[in-house]
Amino acid sequence: MNNPTHRFDQINESDREKASNSYLMSVIFITFALPLPIVNLIATFVFGVANRRSSNFVKWHCTQALLSQFSLFVINSVAFAWTVLLLFHVFTISNGFIGYVLTIIAFNIWEFLATVIAAIQTRKGVHYRWFFYGDLTDALQKPTP
Repeated sequence: MNNPTHRFDQINESDREKASNSYLMSVIFITFALPLPIVNLIATFVFGVANRRSSNFVKWHCTQALLSQFSLFVINSVAFAWTVLLLFHVFTISNGFIGYVLTIIAFNIWEFLATVIAAIQTRKGVHYRWFFYGDLTDALQKPTP
């Protein structure tokens, strides 16, 4: 999470709601995504595509949400695959596995909390930037005139 540095009162209610919903896509689908890490990523991607003609505010937040979900997808997929291999006795439980699982649990909790905070802040019209993802979103998201 990073600083909510800007407040845009001129952003209309619909755009604030759409930007907020871009973060909520992953929270809504978390019950479905627990066994399959790709569900949250797909839901966030579909929402972003559906809003590709929206305002820069909405597109920016859809992109930031998608980037965070992509990172989460990668680390959760590794844990998922590693766990499946453990279940089929290809590997044994090691300190590395336990450390990785504890780390991704912490990251998942952080990402969940950051998502809820970002959804609340964008709903208020605050341009909420996450550490790392905000700068990456700036690099990828070109504002339309």
